[in-house]
Amino acid sequence: MAVVRIDHYNLRATRELLDELRDFYSTILGLEVGYRPPFRSFGYWLYAGENPILHLSEVSPGELRECDAKNTFDHIALACTDLQNVESHLRDKEIHYRRAEVPQTGQIQLFLTDPAGNKIELNFSFLT
Repeated sequence: MAVVRIDHYNLRATRELLDELRDFYSTILGLEVGYRPPFRSFGYWLYAGENPILHLSEVSPGELRECDAKNTFDHIALACTDLQNVESHLRDKEIHYRRAEVPQTGQIQLFLTDPAGNKIELNFSFLT
């Protein structure tokens, strides 16, 4: 077996928080809610183009998921384009972010958090 890329990531939360996450990732990051197979559980699949890169799943009854849990996960990084428009959009929506530059490569990184406290890196190559 050879891993070739990250396919998607999955966030599990209550239905109320799922709706907040859906709205954040679609309104702020531009992902689109799309087809999701008819699983038994409630949820959403959010797409970047044709790829369902974010799965949002409702927790099972009695299942507890803590926001901001302490573990080894730090952030998900998303390759992005159009840096100036993204920064303008984040400012317009009053989304706090931190900007950094990768030494030697010229890549720009924008770091922000979603409503559940998950860190997100928006990564822009020096050509964007």
